[in-house]
Amino acid sequence: MRIYSARARAFQLLDTDSHPFSHGMITGLLLVAIAVALAAAMLETLPDLNQAAGTFVWCARWAAMSVFSLELLIRIWVAPEDVTRPFQESEDLGGASAEGVLDARFAYLRSPLGLVDLAVVLPAWVALVYPVPPQWFEIAAALALFKLARYTPGLSLVWAVVVHQARSLFAGLTVLTILLFIAATVVYLVEHQAQPTDFESIPKSLWWAIVTIATVGYGDITPITPLGRLIGGVTMLLGIAMFAVPAGILASGFAEEMKRRDFVVTWQSVARVPLFAQLDAAVIAAVAQLLKPRSVSANQVIVRRGDPGDSMFFIMEGEVEVDLAPNPALLKSGNFFGEIALVRDVNRTATVIARSNCRLLMLETTDFRQLIHQYPELNVQIQRVAAERVPEN
Repeated sequence: MRIYSARARAFQLLDTDSHPFSHGMITGLLLVAIAVALAAAMLETLPDLNQAAGTFVWCARWAAMSVFSLELLIRIWVAPEDVTRPFQESEDLGGASAEGVLDARFAYLRSPLGLVDLAVVLPAWVALVYPVPPQWFEIAAALALFKLARYTPGLSLVWAVVVHQARSLFAGLTVLTILLFIAATVVYLVEHQAQPTDFESIPKSLWWAIVTIATVGYGDITPITPLGRLIGGVTMLLGIAMFAVPAGILASGFAEEMKRRDFVVTWQSVARVPLFAQLDAAVIAAVAQLLKPRSVSANQVIVRRGDPGDSMFFIMEGEVEVDLAPNPALLKSGNFFGEIALVRDVNRTATVIARSNCRLLMLETTDFRQLIHQYPELNVQIQRVAAERVPEN
């Protein structure tokens, strides 16, 4: 079994709220570093910045870059604690194999946020050995804003919606591109003789088409012929319609994603769990007060072997795989897992990975003990399932 290590503790401090005060302090430090880097980048562009202020901005920028560099190194170190699939276990050490650890670290560096973390500190690292233009640091400060995705659920929600609706958005973008080229070509043919300078080519007319579709059409060039103005009016109306399409797609995507993430624990959802199905209505209502909803994405690690057991889970929707030797077990809607660590008061005995998008109900340790104390028959059933999965030695 993997030993609960300093690396695991560092991961929890950095990326989970299992230690709220320490996690909050680290998060606050990183947010301050982002703000400092952005402020330094903006102040450095001021033309009348005096030498003293310039020195202060330089020091602030390098302080922020030092924090980002330390964060990147720690995230590379703790990456094996949070991979999207379980890494290989070493039979002799009971932990991760060297190959698995490297795979996890490269997986982090290839992830979107990993690439952002690397790109943000790259100018500072290069500047240590070779002078770089200040624009590099300005770009790095802008990229640092993407780090907020870790701490702002709204940003991750936007990204999830865009990813899930990518095909629909691409279809809308394709139609918009076709419309732009048609409008540019037609207005060029109509306006070229009247305004040979403004509409001298289709590429230049394409700029007019973009301005007309995106705004009201009165940019630096406008058609003057009656037919050209008619084309401009039609293009404006089509532009309004085209911008409504992605807006509708995103609105629908937001509604679906919010529904997926924030499902509510209801009496009916608890009653569908076979373990609770035989309880009377009043008991089910009481149980529903103890359960907390949790949504996980496909291939996400839910619990990992060797971690402290602080909760068990009931599957409402989706499938999970329990990495039990010698044969992994596939659990579906209605099953539960994570009970072994609670009933035997040990660390996690298996890694559990979501094989599809899942909706789970989580029962924490204190609530679990309260529940089995009040309803011993539930304890008997849970103990029986735990014994079947991992017999006691």
